[in-house]
Formats: sequence, C-alpha cells, structure tokens
Amino acid sequence: MKKLILSVMILAMVAVSCKKNKESATTETSESSSQLYSCPMHPEVTGKQGEACSECGMELTEPVAHTEATHEHHDGDMHEGSNMETTNSTSQSSFSINEIVSGYLNLKNALVKDDSKGAAAAGKALQATFGKVNSNEIDAKLKKQYLDIADDAKEHAEHIADNSGKIDRQREHFVMLSKDINDLITAFGTKQKLYQDFCPMADNDKGAIWISETKDIKNPYFGSQMLSCGAVKKEW
Repeated sequence: MKKLILSVMILAMVAVSCKKNKESATTETSESSSQLYSCPMHPEVTGKQGEACSECGMELTEPVAHTEATHEHHDGDMHEGSNMETTNSTSQSSFSINEIVSGYLNLKNALVKDDSKGAAAAGKALQATFGKVNSNEIDAKLKKQYLDIADDAKEHAEHIADNSGKIDRQREHFVMLSKDINDLITAFGTKQKLYQDFCPMADNDKGAIWISETKDIKNPYFGSQMLSCGAVKKEW
C-alpha cells in the first residue's frame, strides 16, 4: 500500500513539473515571436529579425526593448495612445531640411563665382523657403531648436538679398548663415552627401566654415581670389 501511495505521489510531481515546463516554453516562444528588431542606421524602422530596412536595405538586427507601449494593443484606450506616438514619429520623419540646404548651396555657389547679384537672388529664395516651412511637422522636442536657428538664418539670408553689389557684406552674413545651416544639419540630418569646409583666413582671419556638396574646395569667402583656400573638416 505504501509503495502504491509513493508511486501516485511521484506521478503527480512529474505531471506538475511537465506542466510548468510546458507553460514556460510557451511563454518563451510567445515572447520570442513578439520580439521586434530595428535597423542599426534607422532605429525608427522595426520588424522581424533579418528583414530588410525600408530606408536603407540593411537587416533588422537590433532588439527593441519591450515597453508599455509595445503591449498596449490589448487595451482599446492604450491602443489609441500608441497610434498617437506613431503619428508623432511619422510627423518627425516627414520633416526635411533638404530644400533649405539646396537653397543654401545655390547661394554658396554664387559667392564662389563672385556673383553678388546671383547671391542676392539666392538669398531671397532661401528666405522664402524658410517662410513656407510648416513648423507643425517638426517633432515637439526639436521645434524650438529649429525655430531659433531658422529665425537667425532668415535674417542673414535677408541681409544677403538686400546687399546686391556689395559682396563683402554678403560674405559677412554668409559666415553666420553657414553656422546656422551646420546646426540644422547636425540636428535634423541629411540624406545628401555633404562636407563641412573651413577657411582659416575668412572672417578677418578668425576662420569660418561653410557647407559644400563637393569634396573639392571652392571657397565662397574669397572666390577667384583664393578659390582653393581651405580644407574639409567633416563629412555627413
């Protein structure tokens, strides 16, 4: 009789242990299947491990940490909150400074050619580009930073536009405008290959940067006078 009771107890313990192991395995499988991975270059792009990034084609290899937002799809109200986060992320990614950079490069190239009239026209166009930016598309965390930089940049673009025929004055304002564009690129990034160049003799020998789309040095502060003066300091 004792042997029978002992056998029953052993069988019961084995059954409980198997059940726990099965539940643990099921939980691990569920967690594994729900694990998201992101792109090393574009962390906002997520999906299954090994899938291709929609932005650059790289494999998704970086595990995304589970947060409350990840599991909020089980609750109706929380799901709405998750959608709001997605909307904000999309809104941020939809904002681009590409047109601003393009306008700046047109202005830079006019100064390289010693073309004061062309620089004035490019300054006016750049001022208009800043004016039509919809700041509501900018992520809230970066909005104030953008507006501060843009307000200063618009002022220098306006001065360049108003000083046609006075290329020395235009180049003075181009020093500050280049710093503003550099700050915008640092904050918002660029999909275009760009270079930060530096001339030690610009701005009364204090030195000044400018942004270029080519690796070859073409100095906008001196133009034909010292076209190749300067060096590449940074690449994006």
